[in-house]
Amino acid sequence: MASPLRVLRAPLRRLLAAWVQVRRIEPPPSALDLAPDIPTLYVLPRASLSDGLLLESLTDRHGLPSASARHHLGDRDTSALLPLPGPCTGRPTPLRHLLVSGQEVQLVPVSVFWGRAPGKGFGFRHLLAADGWRLAGRLRRLLSVLVNGRDLEIHFGAPLRLSELADDRDPALIERKVARLLRVHFRRVRARVLGPDLSHRRTLIEAAVRSAEVERTIAEQAGSDPTARARLRRRARRYGHEIASNMSYPVLRFLDGVLQRLWNRLYDGIDVLGMERVKALAGRHTLVYVPCHRSHVDYLLLSYVLYRQGLMPPHIAAGRNLDMPLVGPLLRRGGAFFMRRSFRGQPLYARVFEEYLHRLLARGHSLEYFIEGGRSRSGRMLPARPGMLAMTLGSFLRSQARGGAPLSFVPVYIGYERILEEASYQQELAGSAKRKETPLALLRVLGRLRQPHGRVTVSIGEPLALATFLDRVQPGWRETGGEPRPAWRQAVVPRLGETLTRRINAAATLNPVNLVALALLSTPHQALEAELLERQLALLAELRRTRPGETPCGLPPGRPRDWIDRARALGLIHYHPHALGDIVTADARQAARLAWYRNNVLHLYALIGLVAFAFRHHARHGRDELATLLAPGWPVLAHELSLTPPDSLPQAVEAVCTTLSREGLLTLEGSGWRRPDGLAEAEQLRMLGRLMQPPLERGYLLLASLLGEAPGRFTHAELADHTRQLAERLAQLTGREAPEFFDARLFDGLVRSLEAEGWLETRDGRLHYGEALREAAQRSRALFDPALRHRLERVTARRAR
Repeated sequence: MASPLRVLRAPLRRLLAAWVQVRRIEPPPSALDLAPDIPTLYVLPRASLSDGLLLESLTDRHGLPSASARHHLGDRDTSALLPLPGPCTGRPTPLRHLLVSGQEVQLVPVSVFWGRAPGKGFGFRHLLAADGWRLAGRLRRLLSVLVNGRDLEIHFGAPLRLSELADDRDPALIERKVARLLRVHFRRVRARVLGPDLSHRRTLIEAAVRSAEVERTIAEQAGSDPTARARLRRRARRYGHEIASNMSYPVLRFLDGVLQRLWNRLYDGIDVLGMERVKALAGRHTLVYVPCHRSHVDYLLLSYVLYRQGLMPPHIAAGRNLDMPLVGPLLRRGGAFFMRRSFRGQPLYARVFEEYLHRLLARGHSLEYFIEGGRSRSGRMLPARPGMLAMTLGSFLRSQARGGAPLSFVPVYIGYERILEEASYQQELAGSAKRKETPLALLRVLGRLRQPHGRVTVSIGEPLALATFLDRVQPGWRETGGEPRPAWRQAVVPRLGETLTRRINAAATLNPVNLVALALLSTPHQALEAELLERQLALLAELRRTRPGETPCGLPPGRPRDWIDRARALGLIHYHPHALGDIVTADARQAARLAWYRNNVLHLYALIGLVAFAFRHHARHGRDELATLLAPGWPVLAHELSLTPPDSLPQAVEAVCTTLSREGLLTLEGSGWRRPDGLAEAEQLRMLGRLMQPPLERGYLLLASLLGEAPGRFTHAELADHTRQLAERLAQLTGREAPEFFDARLFDGLVRSLEAEGWLETRDGRLHYGEALREAAQRSRALFDPALRHRLERVTARRAR
């Protein structure tokens, strides 16, 4: 006689299938590498009627081996659903029976998540209903099915064949080995999806305040005065409450729904690239996401994407300016912790913040922060600031001394077709003061949601394992004994920042607006025949497809004409039909905005543009001559654009010339290369060269100013400001309404690049140079044609007078 449960199993399964909605299956069932001729058994981390019924329905729906089947293995029938054996069971189990029988089977571990709450009390309903780190009882699972049936995730593991693990040992030992492998897998999947167990906010703050480091700082400031010590401890707690996040699962669910509606209203879609790199590390490494900072929505966008990809959103370092009424509490419950812009003169605040950060990392929580410090108003990647990187490195050194988990940085490039802050960025570049963030300003931004903003791409770069990086740049780092501030940290942190900046830039993708901006702004008056623009767009795309030895770069779908229509629909260009051929233009306001999108990806064409610029004045260059001509300026340009320099510049230049010749823009002649004779090809080559003209002009102005005076004449700040004024004057004289051309940060970075390359040396606060710089500058002058050189020299001469 059938048991009541078996009789009810079919109607329960139908009822569950009607109620449940699976939001995510990973990997897709079609991607599972299952052998068709071997029995398939599904392993669940614990016996669960709801999980079993759900899996039976799912396998039948997707054409997988049925989870409701029974297999005759050995001398008995075995269900296709297996619970994971306990770690210390002595009783016979189905798994041990399979090992004794010697029957070949494949085990597929399956993790089912009814909601995704980390282990923390988030309120009555979700405390009972959401999946967490604690095991679910029958009542709680029933509530979970009712409450979270529309927020279900299923994660399949790679199939595991018993024959690959079986040997001549006792089946009980082999069973323990298989169970241990499966437990490790389930634990890693749960860590990846749910994140570590969240401590109560008050507990975390109290632990940070009572740490030895904070107590030492209090003692240094208060001395032996007990009243002062008590006052400083209260202040430390206030700092902790000001800083700490208060991540809440209901708020994460709420934000997921709100942001889904927001992105659907704001963007035409979100493209995600390279997420498999993160999933390969999640659950085993502590992850620190370091995205480029282009817009206020960056952190919301990345957290949303990670949540939708089945990963726990990170804790986010946000500026204290965002801790405003209404917005601040919501961000704090979404995982944001707040920091002051500067810690200078605030040793107690700095120590509390550092201890809080260390506790997050030591417990395995993923973090997110912007190494640039602020949003890029020019569209370029800004130099990395050392503060958060230094604290992360210090925390890692402390954790490794106690056997902590490995830590990896995840660079992220975020590319927009149009950003919300276009107008404010242009105003700030032109000299206007930065507006303070307020709830009213947020409401003004919401008014722009009706405008088109195109698509957005989130591209994951190559992760950087911190231990591997330290092995390369500081081989003896493990001998520090857990000291968070070793003497070598000050030298290593800038190199870490440069490496991450370059990896973010290497993950850049191209969209229609980027490409149109690159092509249209390479014309003198931001006007071009539509036919020539289409040819130039096709060339730019092809040059990225065929660049040897470089990371593949994402390209937009469609044809060049589609890309022009896209930029036109976003209001960034004008299209003028004409009987003799249509014309595409950008007015002054549009050109200033397009410059931001061009600068996002300008680094992708740096060496191509530099080689093309070399043929602006000279029709022919020999192989060795061309590499020698470009050698002095290339490292400085690569530093400014955050590029990874090639191992061999002559070989890289040779590869570029070969690519350009394949496109008909150069002709091989003897031991060198010649500019093409055709007018169309010569114009396309000239447009490529103009991509690098602005940074080369800035460099020329700076070197002319520096070398026009004796060594020691300028300080770093004086030279940067002096050259900025020259660039502003040049922009006005040439009719360029592009404030990004004379952005103060560019010249500060240019001076730092010359110092990093050894061309400049600071002594007593003054910049000194040698004859080597003068000789290199003299060689580089050959890049500029006489007319351009004369125009630049007139600007510097007038300023000198």
